[in-house]
Amino acid sequence: MKIGLYFGTFNPIHVGHLIIANHMAEYSNLEQVWMVVTPHNPHKQKNTLLDDYQRLHLVRLATEDYPKIKPSDIEFKLSQPNYTVNTLAHLKDNYSQHEFSLIMGEDNLKSLHKWKNHEYILENHDIYIYPRVSQEADNYELINQTRIHKIDAPIVEISSTFIRENIKNKKNIRPLLSEKVWEYLDHNNFYKK
Repeated sequence: MKIGLYFGTFNPIHVGHLIIANHMAEYSNLEQVWMVVTPHNPHKQKNTLLDDYQRLHLVRLATEDYPKIKPSDIEFKLSQPNYTVNTLAHLKDNYSQHEFSLIMGEDNLKSLHKWKNHEYILENHDIYIYPRVSQEADNYELINQTRIHKIDAPIVEISSTFIRENIKNKKNIRPLLSEKVWEYLDHNNFYKK
């Protein structure tokens, strides 16, 4: 099976994440999308994150009606901080029947050269790129590589940071979250302080 890995802290997961994951599952040659909840992104401060299992639960709530989208806690079992190349090696060892690709925004493609063992990733895995609004020039030396597939997906400019800040500021952000995610966040008073 051809599986797209959509990595993120999902702090919290929002409709923008679901739009992108669903678009990749429906309009590319990927058969499934795994939403890989990252316990610790090396480029983010861990103390700003909701508990790992709370974020995983939110991804489960958000994706339960999407049969081609699966939540994944695979990185919870790996040493931290998490590096994509290590996760890919673990998946290859344990799920050799599947072919794994990466899903990322154009903005991440621009910093791919800073990733640990990025050359190995580019040589061995397809990368599906979704568009982001950006003032910077595209990284054309990467975008023209055969393993990079730019998907004509909707441009979604919603961020988890925006959602957290506006929950704290008592703004109504319900349309940006699936109903079950909103209810869980509200019931538990997450991000309100």
